[in-house]
Amino acid sequence: MAAMLPKELLEVLVCPACRAPLEFRQDRQDFRCAACKRVYPVRDGIPILLVDEAKIED
Repeated sequence: MAAMLPKELLEVLVCPACRAPLEFRQDRQDFRCAACKRVYPVRDGIPILLVDEAKIED
């Protein structure tokens, strides 16, 4: 799914909560923030970068 997103976009995406860079996890098809541990889903190839939609992982 993220393969559909341009590389330039993947490089500039940041966490809307803390502004740290996001890492795309290919195996889970989501974006994870290493700083605040929020995980943002990708639905139908679209990253859902809403703090209310994020889950916090340990």
